[in-house]
Amino acid sequence: MANRQSVILIGMPGAGKSTLGILLAKELGLDFLDTDVAIQVREQRSLQDILDADGYLSLRNVEEQVLLATECHQKVIATGGSAVYSEKGMTYLKSCGPVVYLEVPLDELRRRIHNYETRGIARRPEQSFDDLFEERQRLYRQYADVTVDCDKLGPGEVISEVLAAL
Repeated sequence: MANRQSVILIGMPGAGKSTLGILLAKELGLDFLDTDVAIQVREQRSLQDILDADGYLSLRNVEEQVLLATECHQKVIATGGSAVYSEKGMTYLKSCGPVVYLEVPLDELRRRIHNYETRGIARRPEQSFDDLFEERQRLYRQYADVTVDCDKLGPGEVISEVLAAL
């Protein structure tokens, strides 16, 4: 990887961005940052608490601020699933390194996510998981430099696919 640039992971909640990000950071010898954790540290409350008190647009606004304030060089960055709603944030992250979309089929995401209502997912209150999936697919594909189909792959296999694509 040229100049030890960063790698930015995007994808739906449940796609494995945080878990795979740590493994990828170890493999590449880079720092790791989970932007959902950075939001919670900054705000001193959980993502769900932000949603409950201030609404999904407020969470997306805070997320954009955190993305733009992130020193993003020589890191593997696991973004929140809604990072792609921020054009400014994604433009900034793309300037730091390739954006990798971890694509996981809807059925598998449904299997992995049992706490959709309380997980802290920035979405319209009436929006179903299926609708959210459909809405975000276009955005993930728009910003991705690399798309890795994670269907039926274990973590090590996904990391190998990401490394081969970089």
